[in-house]
Amino acid sequence: MVFVRMRWAGTVALALVLSATGCSGKQAPTQPAAGSESAATQVISVESAGRDRKVILHRPPGTPGPSGYPLVVMLHGGLGSAAQAESSYGWDATADKAGFVVAYPDGVDRTWNAGTCCGGAQRADVDDVAFLTELVDQVSALLPIDAKRRYLTGMSNGAMMTYRMACQSSLFVAIAPVAGTQLVDCEGAVPTSVLHIHGADDSQVRMDGERGAAPGRVSGPPLAQVIQGWRTRDDCAEPRRSVAGALTTATSECADGRAVTWIVIAGAGHQWPGSKRSTYPGADSPSQALDATAEIWRFFEGHRGR
Repeated sequence: MVFVRMRWAGTVALALVLSATGCSGKQAPTQPAAGSESAATQVISVESAGRDRKVILHRPPGTPGPSGYPLVVMLHGGLGSAAQAESSYGWDATADKAGFVVAYPDGVDRTWNAGTCCGGAQRADVDDVAFLTELVDQVSALLPIDAKRRYLTGMSNGAMMTYRMACQSSLFVAIAPVAGTQLVDCEGAVPTSVLHIHGADDSQVRMDGERGAAPGRVSGPPLAQVIQGWRTRDDCAEPRRSVAGALTTATSECADGRAVTWIVIAGAGHQWPGSKRSTYPGADSPSQALDATAEIWRFFEGHRGR
């Protein structure tokens, strides 16, 4: 069965989809009405490697452009959830204003297999690259999605998975990891625009790459090395650096309109900056020096595939 939750014009309706897809006994999600005057949110099920994986899918009001809706996939952090990410980071409201679709998938055991991290997904060697690819395929079958405007972002373990997707697939034109690092070999990756946001005082995913605090105890390459790898991969110019209050920003303009931007927030820890409250397990109180969601969307909006 697929449970579908939909919001119409400020009201909430809960529906159980009962239409079967032939003799297999599987249930099919209803297709959202693209171009409806109202925003809609539903829960769909994506089958991947024998697992039914749940995804919260939010469609904005109004009609898509001639090429379809842009798509943002938002990956929760380790021990977080799709519902937690949807409620914490403000993506639905941003999507409604800007006219894009946002998808919030659930990781296995509330984790993502980002390489050497994390939790149950990593121990079970879950193929989350295949899952996210199947997710995009299914969303694109339900709604008109612009294949040149697919974007991926994530928090902590979700940020690590964001890097893994960019290293091992060509699905997304731009990525935005927050409070994470890269834990897989990225040789041969397709050039991709990158916005990385990190708190200078993050004790769980340290910028110097040393082992972080519990629960993840994550270690990896220094973030400066990760960012430089993407500058090289994207054929970038030397970065332009600026300081504005707590924010230090280094932006590199790259070949074919790509960019690599790194924002470090002084005094900030392990968090999604600008969120209204910290509901992610183990997160620090969010800095208000930056609205990460708004900043990420501005970055995504400026990058399209060819």
